Amino acid sequence: MTGPNTYKSGFAAIVGRPNVGKSTLANRLVGQKIAIVSDKAQTTRHKIHSIITRDDAQLVLLDTPGIHKPKHRLGEYMVEVALGALREVDLILFVVEAEPPGPGDAFILEQLKQVTTPVLLVINKIDRLSRADLLPLIDNYSKLYGFREIVPVSALNGENTERFTDLMVSYLPEGPKYYPDDMVTDRPERFIMAELIREKVLHLTSQEIPHSVAVVVEEVEEKQNGLVSLSAVIYTERESQKGILIGKNGAMLKKIGQQAREEMEALFGSKIFLELWVKVKTDWRNKDIHIRNFGYTPEK
Repeated sequence: MTGPNTYKSGFAAIVGRPNVGKSTLANRLVGQKIAIVSDKAQTTRHKIHSIITRDDAQLVLLDTPGIHKPKHRLGEYMVEVALGALREVDLILFVVEAEPPGPGDAFILEQLKQVTTPVLLVINKIDRLSRADLLPLIDNYSKLYGFREIVPVSALNGENTERFTDLMVSYLPEGPKYYPDDMVTDRPERFIMAELIREKVLHLTSQEIPHSVAVVVEEVEEKQNGLVSLSAVIYTERESQKGILIGKNGAMLKKIGQQAREEMEALFGSKIFLELWVKVKTDWRNKDIHIRNFGYTPEK
């Protein structure tokens, strides 16, 4: 039992199919952008800790890659990260879209049947659904698994998310404060910078290019005048993709850099000088050495 003045803390894994709004939900719950978002599937590749600290509790959200049928070694890593998170948390948030469950949802439900951790079903994107259609959808999902709670939300506009945080905290055990009050993620600034660059590639390119890209921040230097200078490399798999990423007279690369720089300046509160390069690592998503070198290494 926990008393009224007991401090609670714990970890909650956000799992679901690709592109159901897991990162948008995590950003909404934390109150600021931590994880990059796009309309491309499999945007999230790492497990990202987002931290919510309140007077009565601290909740650490583990935003995981979308669970999907992998097509390459990088995909296998991403699914391994997502499924591994189920075994190390106090609470599981299974995020689905406001539509009938599909084969991908059924696969995840089978994985959930192997754990004893409480599972909350989060039906996201209810802004796209009429209230008359919502109740039958909730009834449908309730027959598939013994969810502790079923919570309809809109991560995009914030509908029902504040009450959802209170609900999650109610499931946490008594525990310590793991992170300082002002910390919203455990990821270093270099990681955030690289992800912001990759997000702009996702937004500005199409077809296979967004999925073939990895970004490495090679150098960050803070100058005496407060300017932050950084150089980063965008890696892709083919020369043809490199050409598209650079664009005619460098126009695409300039656009990627400008948008990334502007968001970094808003996030970090510093003027940014960003230098970008594009290099080719052939078929890197199927080569373990490159996957590890780009930081996609399962946590022990």
